[in-house]
Amino acid sequence: MSATVGEAGSGHTPKSMDNSLNSVAETGTPQRADLTAWLAVIAGSLGALMATLDISIVNSSLPTIQGEIGASGTEGTWIATSYLVAEIVIIPLTAWLERMLGLRTLLLTATVLFIGFSMLCGVATDLTTMIIGRVGQGFTGGAMIPTAMTIIATRLPRSQQPIGTALFGTTAILGPVMGPLLGGWLTENLSWHYSFFINIPLGAILLVLLLTSLPHQKARLDELFQADWLGILGMALGLGGLTVVLEEGQREQWFESSTIVTLSIITAIGFAFLIAGQLFAKKPVIALKLLFQRQFGATAILAFVVGIMMYGTAYVIPQFLAAIADYNALQSGKIVMLSGIPSLMMMPLIPLMVRYIDIRLAVGFGFLVMALSCWVDISLTADSIGSDFVDSQFLRGIGTVLGMIFLNQAAISSVPPRYAADASGLFNAMRNLGGSIAIAVIAIAQDQRLWLHSRRLEEGMNASDPEVQSYVTGLSHSFGSAEAAMRTISGTIQREALVMTYNDIFWLMMVGILIVMPLVLFLRPLPKGQLAAMH
Repeated sequence: MSATVGEAGSGHTPKSMDNSLNSVAETGTPQRADLTAWLAVIAGSLGALMATLDISIVNSSLPTIQGEIGASGTEGTWIATSYLVAEIVIIPLTAWLERMLGLRTLLLTATVLFIGFSMLCGVATDLTTMIIGRVGQGFTGGAMIPTAMTIIATRLPRSQQPIGTALFGTTAILGPVMGPLLGGWLTENLSWHYSFFINIPLGAILLVLLLTSLPHQKARLDELFQADWLGILGMALGLGGLTVVLEEGQREQWFESSTIVTLSIITAIGFAFLIAGQLFAKKPVIALKLLFQRQFGATAILAFVVGIMMYGTAYVIPQFLAAIADYNALQSGKIVMLSGIPSLMMMPLIPLMVRYIDIRLAVGFGFLVMALSCWVDISLTADSIGSDFVDSQFLRGIGTVLGMIFLNQAAISSVPPRYAADASGLFNAMRNLGGSIAIAVIAIAQDQRLWLHSRRLEEGMNASDPEVQSYVTGLSHSFGSAEAAMRTISGTIQREALVMTYNDIFWLMMVGILIVMPLVLFLRPLPKGQLAAMH
């Protein structure tokens, strides 16, 4: 392959790049990885698990944390949001940091700082300290997610990459679904502080694995002076601003808020800087041109939708169960965790499946199953409880495993090792951005559809209808007053409207999945000789 890293980030892409991205000779790579390489893969997957787990581990304990540190409900949401904002900003920058510091130094530094920021969160007694800790966790934990895929792409031969991909994909899926359950259990049985302190022993194990499995690489500090600072600034402002706007827009009434207007302007300026860096920098901070390569571009968009599914359902289901079935955080977490069971059951089979099943067929079937899981949930009622989500959660888990694992493999295989870090950063950023947008869209849908369904239900109750009058009279006698009867009717209307709203949300996710399914046709089958066999 003739294209260099510099060429990938220059103003144009060499003609040969599209072909070379998909057919790269791995000269010098051993046919079978040694123990050290596998320890490196385990280290990368453990780091990714820690990072993805901490996205949602505070969700269950958020009310308790808010009460103890004196934060209001609105302020408390930043305990969760600040982590996601920082993580989305740092993930695409990881490739540049890796080139500058070396993979081993970057991960060791990130792990030590992640442990430190976790301890800061655990001992926090005020909101400011907590948010500083969460932002620090997001920045350092975010660096561990794409580097896990980089380790797989650079330390394992092509023939064994599907095994590493299965391990990473399982941790990436389990992290978000385990978070609410683990956080709820720790809060109820020990204390919310342990939701952060649990990272200390995990981080210590990770440090040992990193020290024993990754070789030291000399730092290239010249990257600091030759860096695409326009792109770095643009990435931080653009992605950071966009995430905050999406997370806070509905609560702040969108552009009626001067804060949202200001953040939107900052976001636009940030993306303008990022584009300028792509056009003028000698070495852009990330190779965005990979998004225009057929297979990787399709993979990134499909990963975006997987993010919507993973984070959107993990957000909606606990809300429904709390509002309609009166479940506590731990009970809701158990239901969310059900979607992770197929990951554990299917992991040993994934390398064989990747070897023998066409990527397009597997991803297409996975997305179809995810759409089916949403269709199962569009018929919820006011009597629905956790057991009504069992079938859909298992279906969702199977679909997510097939989609995520095969898309991970497609992302790694569609680019040569020299672009692995850039591709990994883009792939993971798209998935997390999908989750952020899903939460924002769900918030909008909840407000708008709840109002619409409430009005329609009210309009359907004609005050002159004898049956309505008889029903109101009966309630008035039961509760002792007409006012109490009307409050009961209003509560029933709101409850039914809320159920209808959640049904709409699942319908929207189903439609979104079906819309992007044709992109599966743009994926290219992996060369048979480069796929893994289970040995």
